[in-house]
Amino acid sequence: MKRLFISLCLVCFSFLVFGQADSVVIRSIYFGPGSYHVDEEQTIELFQLMDNIGNLEMFQISITSHTDNIGGVAYNQWLSNMRSDAVIQKLLLKGIPTDQIHKKDFGQHNPLYSNSSWKGRMKNRRVDIIFSPMLF
Repeated sequence: MKRLFISLCLVCFSFLVFGQADSVVIRSIYFGPGSYHVDEEQTIELFQLMDNIGNLEMFQISITSHTDNIGGVAYNQWLSNMRSDAVIQKLLLKGIPTDQIHKKDFGQHNPLYSNSSWKGRMKNRRVDIIFSPMLF
């Protein structure tokens, strides 16, 4: 079964028309149970998004990683860290400097979806990449 999710991308009208970096763009990368591998399809989609944003030097990039609640707290914290590091490696491949990236590993804490269902756990196994315009 192919894992394909629609990611949330908020792009402001002025960014599209005038090329101004005044909008927030959010992209989620999803993972299988116990995995921190970023598959090729999601990598390509991330790179295409970054190419479309342009002027990436004008954005602060926040990485927040999450897991479901299967396994222990320590394991999920480790897995969360591995997931965010895997995504950061993809950003570095595109030339993003490390000082432009901030990360927070939530592990199994702070779930967005209920971990009481298979579908909720599946949605919680993700890294959110938030491109926010820097204020000058």
